[in-house]
Amino acid sequence: MDTMTDDLYRDVTDFAHDTPTWFQHLAEVWTELGLLLFGVLFIVAWWRARRDDPRALAIAVLAPLVTAVAYVCSETLKSAVDEERPCRAVAGAVTSIVECPAYGDWSFPSNHSTIAGAAAVGLALAWPRIAALTLPMAVLMAFSRVFVGVHYPHDVGVGLLLGAVLALVLVRAATRPVARVGEAMRGSSTGVVRWFAGPGSPTPTPQAVTSHRRPASHRR
Repeated sequence: MDTMTDDLYRDVTDFAHDTPTWFQHLAEVWTELGLLLFGVLFIVAWWRARRDDPRALAIAVLAPLVTAVAYVCSETLKSAVDEERPCRAVAGAVTSIVECPAYGDWSFPSNHSTIAGAAAVGLALAWPRIAALTLPMAVLMAFSRVFVGVHYPHDVGVGLLLGAVLALVLVRAATRPVARVGEAMRGSSTGVVRWFAGPGSPTPTPQAVTSHRRPASHRR
């Protein structure tokens, strides 16, 4: 018996086959390219945070770590649910744009979507200004998995939510202890460790503090 999600899957994949070939290739590439772009943004966010306070450094370091944890949770759930891929299970659906994954590579939830959700939220916490970029990136990556025919809509919806919630909870829980580690690393005698943690925010010199206070005393 058909379900609503089967119907929606057929609608999306029918639409995908009506788009130009170049657009289909773009969607196919984006499902993997998005992961690479998130990786680049992780590096940039960490590099920026090296010159910030320990809390900012902690969040930037945690962003890729919680994304990895989200992937492991997604893969564990996928192995427990054993949902067949829609490109094999949905009757009357058009052929998927990309090759249908092998039997045993289950569908629920979408690993790509879970990674995208966690990465988008982790990066938004580490670098709030790019939330307007990372969140739409995650949604587009999730949609592309249905577009190319390898996931149901509910696979990607749950994946996005799972990744986002895990990232939010884990970053909030681990920021303080990781910030303490980062602060200790900045005082390490090992050069590589200090380089990784970065110099942190510049501290004002005594002369700067004195010059800042002078106008107030002068007004008195």
